Amino acid sequence: MIKNTTRKDKTSTRVQLELPEKSMDRLLALKDKTEAGSYAEVVKNALRLYENMIQQHESGKRFLLKDQDGTIIEYLVF
Repeated sequence: MIKNTTRKDKTSTRVQLELPEKSMDRLLALKDKTEAGSYAEVVKNALRLYENMIQQHESGKRFLLKDQDGTIIEYLVF
């Protein structure tokens, strides 16, 4: 369900999600780990990160991970 609301010159859209229990557990864990103030904050941050990763990928960039031993591997996201 999507509902548009306007508050003090700011338009926002309310989105109601139905998540499986495992996904809700993951959302709660991320909220706790990041000390986010709300589930909405977690989702907004996740969208920003995801969007940026897609933009970097589309521009030809690669994602690399380095472990504690210094070994570097490519992280295939897409």
